[in-house]
Amino acid sequence: MMKGKGGGMDRRSSARWRMLVLCAFCFGLGMLFTDRFWTAPDTSNHIMSQRRRQDQELQLVSEDCNTKRKHVEDKDVMGEVTKTHEAIQSLDKSISTLQMELAAKRSTLELLHSSGSPVTSEASQPRKKAFVVIGVNTAFSSRKRRDSVRETWMLQGEKLQQLEEQKGIVIRFTIGHSATSNSILDKAIDSEDAQHHDFLRLDHVEGYHELSAKTKIFFSTAVGIWDADFYVKVDDDVHVNLGMLATTLARHKSKPRTYIGCMKSGPVLADKNVKYHEPEYWKFGEEGNKYFRHATGQIYAISKDLATYISINQPILHKYANEDVSLGSWFIGLEVNHIDERNMCCGTPPDCEWKGQAGNVCVASFDWSCSGICKSVERIKDVHARCGEGDSAVWSALI
Repeated sequence: MMKGKGGGMDRRSSARWRMLVLCAFCFGLGMLFTDRFWTAPDTSNHIMSQRRRQDQELQLVSEDCNTKRKHVEDKDVMGEVTKTHEAIQSLDKSISTLQMELAAKRSTLELLHSSGSPVTSEASQPRKKAFVVIGVNTAFSSRKRRDSVRETWMLQGEKLQQLEEQKGIVIRFTIGHSATSNSILDKAIDSEDAQHHDFLRLDHVEGYHELSAKTKIFFSTAVGIWDADFYVKVDDDVHVNLGMLATTLARHKSKPRTYIGCMKSGPVLADKNVKYHEPEYWKFGEEGNKYFRHATGQIYAISKDLATYISINQPILHKYANEDVSLGSWFIGLEVNHIDERNMCCGTPPDCEWKGQAGNVCVASFDWSCSGICKSVERIKDVHARCGEGDSAVWSALI
């Protein structure tokens, strides 16, 4: 009886142990399966995330390359457009120059035939090549001004000749003759020219109110002697930096029919008692009107084709009271490039000095109040010392 009870208890105890072992085994098996099936998705997600990032980076690199390639292609296209535009401008200038030279030659031949003069070999000789011809407008009474210019910005003697030969820059004082043939005034100029060899004598009777006529004759005479890209007129009381002038002109060398200077549009003065009175004021409309845009008369430049145009049409070009207005009027109705170069009309120190210190060297300096440097004989040396570009600048100028 007691044995039966003890055997039942042993069996129950054994069943409990089996249940504990089974639970422990199931728990261990569950942990094993949990680690396998939950760690794998995390690793897979990490790999997929890395692939997505790599794909995005590759896409960004590809887009960046495409963008850069597009910029390069756009730049190439713009470069070709610029080159084509420059080529068209150069061709236009060449055609314009050839047309002007042909017209000038025909005009010369017609004048010679009409006057009964034989056509000499000298008239058919080629002109001297030059980059720019600079005419320094002067008068019989301006000897001191000329000397002050020679002592500052204008080269002398052998250096003046070298400047022509090496850089193609020709500089001459321009002057006509007196009303009396072979006068003491003319002899004084002849003597000065024999000493310095820096004059261009014009077939023109000197006089303040004849500046428009003198301008026409200067361009016509210069075109007949020199085959230059540009022709410049400057007054003898203006300071000029030759290197900067050459550099400025060179920038516009490829453009046809070029008119360069400080463009202005002053009032038309009807009052007879003022200095710049315009007798033909009525041609400009109502009283108080302004002139058309034109370069101020202290200094300006024109290209070869425009100088040739003046030479051909000299007899019929109208002269106004003011020379700079006359020049501007001759180009109205023509396809002319008006270029406003403000560094051609700097003030005297401190204006030109400050600009030079800032790296903007002036082409020309003068006082507006005096239409030139006030008391230029006494002051031009100071202007040159403070605003001059240096003696070597003209020799290193890129033309």
